Amino acid sequence: MESNVNIGVIGYGYWGPNLVRNFAETPGATVRTVCDAKPELLAKAQARYPSIQVTSNCEEMFADPNIDAVAIATPVSSHFALALAALKAGKHVLVEKPMTATTEQAMRLVEEADRRNLVLMVDHTFVYTGAVRKMRELIDKDELGKIYYYDSMRVNLGIFRDVNVIWDLAAHDLSIMDYLLDAKPYGVSATGVSHISGQPENVGYLTMFFENNVIAHIHVNWLAPVKVRQTLVGGSRKMIVYNDLEPSEKVKVYDKGVTINNDPESIYQALIGYRTGDMWAPQLDMTETLRIESSHFIHCINQGERPITDGEAGMRVVKILEAATQSIKKQGRLVELDVAEMAA
Repeated sequence: MESNVNIGVIGYGYWGPNLVRNFAETPGATVRTVCDAKPELLAKAQARYPSIQVTSNCEEMFADPNIDAVAIATPVSSHFALALAALKAGKHVLVEKPMTATTEQAMRLVEEADRRNLVLMVDHTFVYTGAVRKMRELIDKDELGKIYYYDSMRVNLGIFRDVNVIWDLAAHDLSIMDYLLDAKPYGVSATGVSHISGQPENVGYLTMFFENNVIAHIHVNWLAPVKVRQTLVGGSRKMIVYNDLEPSEKVKVYDKGVTINNDPESIYQALIGYRTGDMWAPQLDMTETLRIESSHFIHCINQGERPITDGEAGMRVVKILEAATQSIKKQGRLVELDVAEMAA
């Protein structure tokens, strides 16, 4: 029988309230304390959840022996210090994406969690959606055949944050890509630009190169007049279109593709055939994503299992983001990644 896990949540601004609500409604979890530097946010938390303790000092949370795990929903720049302090205090940790601001910091957290036998999980929310889990299921069943490409677009008239648009928006797509594709990229080329003086890049493009001629491309933009959340995964047998803004049929599978047959009569020409078949939309699990993620975190703590989006997954995303940042500074020059490290 799984024991109850007492949770402390740091940050009650944009994402924190969602974490608190879902943990409060997750069997086997109890939100004990909410921490935030702003008194007005703490007042909101206590008004909605009268039984929850509030504090502006996270050290009090770390020192509380009744708190088993800490969820961190703060700006990226604070993730490392807070997560490391929580781990050193013997708490399991769920940290918002991206995991840290540098690969070195991510590695330090992974090592600390492993040394203390604690669960370190990254809030790569989209990995837990019914849509993305269904896509992984289709790929595992070899429905798509050989994967050719991963193409994603995530744009809107967005909110400027403490990091650039790639670290903010592309982190979602990179986590999805990392979950869906077993292969890991060996190189990253990225470009980006800021149109507002003194602010980070608000438009960005990432291209990642894999072995076996697989390519991935991600377009992110804070200055788009429309909101688009679309991903295409192309294979030799079938292709998937994932539109997160669709109310029901978020995933559509197309039995379309290209077949290439060598012409036996000529070494100079190949015969290309276009295959057009049916489209179908598989049924998806519509359970709220954060509910699934919260339950998974609690389960991993009780069973001593590694989360789907563990520290290593978070670190792989940070490595790509860091390489993309270097590439942007070099106007798109390819930055190589260590494939062995990425696959570890």
